[in-house]
Amino acid sequence: MAQPKEFEQIILDIEDGIATLTLNRPAKMNAFTGKMMYEMIEAFDITDADDSVRVVIVTGSGDRAFCAGADLSEGAKTFDYDKRAEDGEAGRTDDVDIQRDGGGRVTLRIFDSLKPVIGAINGAAVGIGVTMQLPMDIRIASDNARFGFVFNRRGINPEAASSWFLPRLVGISQALEWCYSGRVFPAQEAMDGGLVRSVHPQAELMDVARAMAREIADNTAAVSTTLTRQMMWRMLGASHPMEAHIVDSAAIYSRGKTQDAKEGVMSFLEKRKPVYPVKVSDGMPNFYPWWDEPKFKWIGDKD
Repeated sequence: MAQPKEFEQIILDIEDGIATLTLNRPAKMNAFTGKMMYEMIEAFDITDADDSVRVVIVTGSGDRAFCAGADLSEGAKTFDYDKRAEDGEAGRTDDVDIQRDGGGRVTLRIFDSLKPVIGAINGAAVGIGVTMQLPMDIRIASDNARFGFVFNRRGINPEAASSWFLPRLVGISQALEWCYSGRVFPAQEAMDGGLVRSVHPQAELMDVARAMAREIADNTAAVSTTLTRQMMWRMLGASHPMEAHIVDSAAIYSRGKTQDAKEGVMSFLEKRKPVYPVKVSDGMPNFYPWWDEPKFKWIGDKD
């Protein structure tokens, strides 16, 4: 198992096409910090650039918590970014760094991932511990997992772009009920509400996650999977199905001429395992990306 870089608050392992990103502050229930934010972003930069990586699994260290939310050790100034910058917090060096929500920077980076992302939620997941999961493609939970959109109980508000992600995943009514109340709820309720796909015994969680990852890694074309991920997520905001038809048409036309498409058909006819040759690093179709990336713009402090 390879570790492409040694981080301080996460672990990134890569083995046989599967990257496992582990939040690694078990003594603090893997509580989220600015350092963890930067390390997670860098880890997804690494997995995107590595053609050997087909799937990313995100989990937490230990059996108590996936991520127990923001590290509250700063006390009353925990969410006062101006105060923390004044006190010299590393990484917050200019107005944009100070003003931007760190959780949102992580979820936007996961949203942009070129590789499918599976969340293996192995324990408590509250605050940013739950909102960071929302751009993950598939979420599974251990039977001892607990979830909570607790922001209103801390005097703040939902973050990490969750007001975009959460209603699209679970519907507006369920999203509002969880966020209005701020209560912590069990894994079964998370599954019933559509937040997670399935619930498993703690000891079996990572085996299930790896089996799902293997199904993708062993049987699908990397470029096709990357295209599928971006098409599905980005069409959530489309105004008409014609937008999807335009992209679908360009993608199927482009992919149909590749060695991947030939291999997909012939391996099926010959009843053998496919070996897809085209790489994400240099094999994306020439129309990709087809969207204009919006830029962060500060709207606070209006008179």
